[in-house]
Amino acid sequence: MIEPQAPAPPGSAQSWDGPGGPGGDAGSALRLPVRQGTGRFLVLAGVFVCAACGLVYELELVALATYLMGDSVAQTSVVLSVMVFAMGIGSLAAKRLRRHAAAGFGAVEATLALVGGCSAMALYAVFAWTGGWGGVWASGPHALLVAFSLATGLLIGAEVPLLMELIQRIRRQDAGGAVADLSAADYVGALVGGLAFPFLLLPLLGQLTGALITGAVNAVVGGALVLGLFRQDLTRRARRLLVTANVCVLVVLASAAVLVDDFERAARHAMYGSDVRVALQTDVQEVLLTGGRDGRPLNLFLDGRLRVSGRDELRYHEALVHPAMTGPHTHVLVLGGGDGLAVREVLRHTGVHRVDVVEIDAGVVRLARRDPALSALNAHSLDDPRVRVTTADAFDWLRGAPPAAYDVVVSDLPHPGITASTKLYAQEFYGLARRVLAPGGRLVVHGGAVVSRPRDFWTVDSTLRTAGFRTSAYRVSGRRTGFAAGPDRSATATAHAHRDWGFVLAARNLPGPRLDPAGPRPRTLTDASLAADVRAAERTRVTGLPPSTLVHPRYTG
Repeated sequence: MIEPQAPAPPGSAQSWDGPGGPGGDAGSALRLPVRQGTGRFLVLAGVFVCAACGLVYELELVALATYLMGDSVAQTSVVLSVMVFAMGIGSLAAKRLRRHAAAGFGAVEATLALVGGCSAMALYAVFAWTGGWGGVWASGPHALLVAFSLATGLLIGAEVPLLMELIQRIRRQDAGGAVADLSAADYVGALVGGLAFPFLLLPLLGQLTGALITGAVNAVVGGALVLGLFRQDLTRRARRLLVTANVCVLVVLASAAVLVDDFERAARHAMYGSDVRVALQTDVQEVLLTGGRDGRPLNLFLDGRLRVSGRDELRYHEALVHPAMTGPHTHVLVLGGGDGLAVREVLRHTGVHRVDVVEIDAGVVRLARRDPALSALNAHSLDDPRVRVTTADAFDWLRGAPPAAYDVVVSDLPHPGITASTKLYAQEFYGLARRVLAPGGRLVVHGGAVVSRPRDFWTVDSTLRTAGFRTSAYRVSGRRTGFAAGPDRSATATAHAHRDWGFVLAARNLPGPRLDPAGPRPRTLTDASLAADVRAAERTRVTGLPPSTLVHPRYTG
């Protein structure tokens, strides 16, 4: 911050205040190519653009932390707190550059454009090609994420002090007024960047291309501001270096943008093998299919987490659906399950008149209907005339659902530790589910892995009990697929994760997990194995756990 009437920094070539007095043309320390008012406007416009780019970098790192390493509040908090801390350090460090504010700002913007623009591609590459190394490098992607957060924060923090110096050199004003002008431009730019990232850059360009283009805009605006407006404040050597640096940064970013599609394909093959068949970004998440041809098992990944494995999905979906279908099952509600596999099992039971499916991602439903391998696996269940699919958030949909309308509710939702899913495992959510159940109706909930995350699983049970249900828990074992389905995608967690599935059957009266004697015979489940699954789950019980609520989520993430 510059105090009013402060003397020029030692060694400055010119005084800020000349014969014309403070703020007059004659008192300008710089010979500008434009009028002072226009110069101030251009500086504030530069602040606006730089702030927008800075927030895009910040959101990009948060999105990468979520996608690559696990969706948890802790990871997001680490990225944001490290960046804010680094911004403070960068602001202090920029005080040493005040004597060379124009050159310093140009160097900072060129470096920030390179670091911020390439951060997504660099982190994606490290995760794809080295994320499974383990050993000393097991936390390598996390460390690199923190390093990028620190570097980006340092550079963003250095911008405002240097811009304050430059705008004061154009025309002197009191410090409070200068801070107000810069802050207004900075905050409005941050708003635009914050809105552009989820609604423009991410859906239209994707994470990698969006970051590269943001870096290019940052470099062009920063370089143009310094070289166009403050050219006289730079030595000839400084101008040449700054032009060279910005050209090199733009060449790097442009080359990366040209190669980004090939890079993404290579990275996907490194993570998922060479059998990637479908990869698309919906409005909700990244959806990826592998296999499904020439006898190779089909795998469905949502945001990088294995959601369906053709090798063992039958075991999961039979255990999820069939115990709940014992009893009246005329009207069934499936929450999630846009892949159609749970619906396939529901429709195997005679007497089913209607199945309502509430799925948040219309892209998954389209894929389940149109992809030959996935639609064959779900037996074209979503095209059955008894099935009605609604694209909506399950929580919001339940709030408007008719009471006592369903005999069975199947909650086929992602792991409760994933931030976006936590509210779908809250006491309030189960209260809404209880309201739509007919007398004697049953609710079955997928509660995640039991052995590796027992506290999460038994918190689901505790939450259901608090919502007025009586419960019975059971678990079935699955095969090791090499991908973790829970919230943490680190190599260490994946290597040690148990591939079992835990389920909680809930009703107003104590439900006993068993198969319908008049129903279809599951291929992977019997009454005897189901009883053993109940005993296996009971041996892992964690008692005394409080319920999870919307305002106090209890899942570890």
